[in-house]
Amino acid sequence: MAKKKIEDLGPKKKTIYTKELTQEQAKKLDSWLDRHLFAPFNVDYAAFAYKGRDVNVVFYKSGKLVIQGKGTEEFVQFVLESERTGTPELGYERIGHPEWFEAHAGVDESGKGDLFGPLVSACVVADGNAVQKWLDDDLKESKRVSSDVAALSMAKKIKNTPGVVVKVSYASMEKYNALYIKFGRNLNRMLAWMHASAITSALNERHVPWGMLDQFTKQPLVQKQLKIPGFELKMRTKAESDPVVAAASIIARATYIYAMQKLSSECGIQLLKGSGAKVREQAVEIAKRFGADSLKKYAKLHFKTAAEAIAQAGE
Repeated sequence: MAKKKIEDLGPKKKTIYTKELTQEQAKKLDSWLDRHLFAPFNVDYAAFAYKGRDVNVVFYKSGKLVIQGKGTEEFVQFVLESERTGTPELGYERIGHPEWFEAHAGVDESGKGDLFGPLVSACVVADGNAVQKWLDDDLKESKRVSSDVAALSMAKKIKNTPGVVVKVSYASMEKYNALYIKFGRNLNRMLAWMHASAITSALNERHVPWGMLDQFTKQPLVQKQLKIPGFELKMRTKAESDPVVAAASIIARATYIYAMQKLSSECGIQLLKGSGAKVREQAVEIAKRFGADSLKKYAKLHFKTAAEAIAQAGE
């Protein structure tokens, strides 16, 4: 009988790694490579490039570092992380952040600072298998995703990850404007209610002992609204470093993008994100074309920009 091939079930080693370096970090790395007798070679648009055993190291004038070869992981872990940047980013996740790999919930929102489109809360529940897959796929939190297309693609991957639960909470713009008044014109209270709704829906499908919220207020507003035995909601700023919170931020952004696409189709204008001058111009155009009252279908009326647009449209 032929012997079955025994496969290596461990994670596949990375053979390429990229990172942005400051000029100071690049200078230190250049010096280290030179002192350790790495062989310099020429690469177009590179500030410096070196060849070593099983690894090539290239730093481009743009500030991007590229490490490539079968020795990539060892170089990143034992040289780049420990010697040059001091920031563990590859291979140390389970050691430095074991909590990431526990089954837990991540919570974040999107649309809070945008005049047009809804405020979206998203809750993602995942465990270590999902987190490892996302790390291998270089999952980023929404603020680091460069395009809507990329955000939608990443959201699809998150939703299709086995064992993951995804829930969102948001309302149509007219309902949003009514809820804002109902919550005493307090946006944080309203957001807390939406977060609590998304978390409750997610935990009804898969209960986990704890969750991490990207902190938007120092007050425990969300915690006060949750009535889930055996669940602790933690919160901190910059919580998107947790891959499950990063996943929630992507889901929230993708939901907001889809909502904006629908609103843009309804009003016949490609609505812009944010609340700057160009957004105000669009709000003025909508108010003039359909009447000031029509803004409640597309915009957050409590924004100063909305009031300015209505006043300008009436001139």
